[in-house]
Amino acid sequence: MTDQHKAALAAGRNEGRAVRDYLEALRNNKPKRGRKRTPESIARRLEAIEAELADADPVQELRLVQERLDLNAELATAGQAVDLTALESEFVKVAKGYSARNGYSYAAWRTIPSRVQPPSSARMTTSGLTQTTFLRSPPQRPL
Repeated sequence: MTDQHKAALAAGRNEGRAVRDYLEALRNNKPKRGRKRTPESIARRLEAIEAELADADPVQELRLVQERLDLNAELATAGQAVDLTALESEFVKVAKGYSARNGYSYAAWRTIPSRVQPPSSARMTTSGLTQTTFLRSPPQRPL
């Protein structure tokens, strides 16, 4: 394997990581419906769960234990904010080449259900991405 081939593989891994990290961050930080939970409301619910566990039947106990685990995990990550701007800037750098190599169209990026959108038109212009860039035909792969 040549050094050039190794470099191309490393670049592909880095681009894939940037795209994956950005898409996962968008999915995981998608706004949820309803009221936002505060650490205080989570603590109150945890206290209520402890009280309910005392006289819960086995199935209800299982549900309550799982809810307690979920709430503790939510409480642990409540104060952590994900820097979407840094992830987005990395995504913008690699999106054009990644899309061209993998045959992803502009329309494909627009239809991902986790509110993923190609970068705004201002960013598209500065990074060289345009709607026509995404609309190119997919690369021809050897058989």
